[in-house]
Amino acid sequence: MRLILATSNKGKVREIKALCEDFEVIAYSEIIDEFEIIEDGADFKENALIKARAVFNALSEDDIVVIADDSGISIDILDNKPGIYSARYAGESATDKDNLYKVIDEIKAKKVESSPAHYTAAIAIVTKNSEYVVHGWMYGEAIAKAVGDGGFGYDPMFIPLGYDKTLGELDDEVKKSLSHRAKALSLAKIILQTL
Repeated sequence: MRLILATSNKGKVREIKALCEDFEVIAYSEIIDEFEIIEDGADFKENALIKARAVFNALSEDDIVVIADDSGISIDILDNKPGIYSARYAGESATDKDNLYKVIDEIKAKKVESSPAHYTAAIAIVTKNSEYVVHGWMYGEAIAKAVGDGGFGYDPMFIPLGYDKTLGELDDEVKKSLSHRAKALSLAKIILQTL
C-alpha cells in the first residue's frame, strides 16, 4: 500500500518511513509542490486531520491513503506548553534549535532543573471513504539543558520514564520502542491493514 505523508518535515518523514517499512511511504512534497496548511485546530487530533484532509484534497485522487502526524511536547511546569505549538513555539520561521532553547530558557526561568513532561502524537488517516485518528504518548522529564545530538526537535531535553539519558543520546532502536509516534503508528498500522 502506498501512503502519502502530509508533511515535509525531514525528521518526521525519516522516522515514519523507518516505522512503516511494510508500506511504500512518500512525502506529499515528492508528488506536488509544498503548500501552506493552516493548523488552527484546538488539539493534536484536529490539526492532524486538517493536514491529512488538505493533502488528500490537493492530490485529488480517489485511490490514495494520506496520513498526517501532529505531535508535540507538553511540559507541566509551563502549563503544558508548547503543546500544539511545539513546531513553531519560537515563531513561525523558528528552527528546531530556536524552539528547543526557548523552552529550556522558560524552564530555567521557573527556577527548576526539570519538570514532568510528555509527548503526544496524533496520526490521522484519510481515504476517500473514511477518516481515523489514533494517539500515542511518551512520558518522562524535560530538563533545562540540551544533551545529545541525536533525534530532532526537543529530543535533546527529554528523558523518557525509566531512563537516565535524553532521546538525543539514546540510539534509534531504543527510541523506536518508546516513541509516542511509534505507539500511534502501531495503532495506525492495524487500521491500514483493514483498508
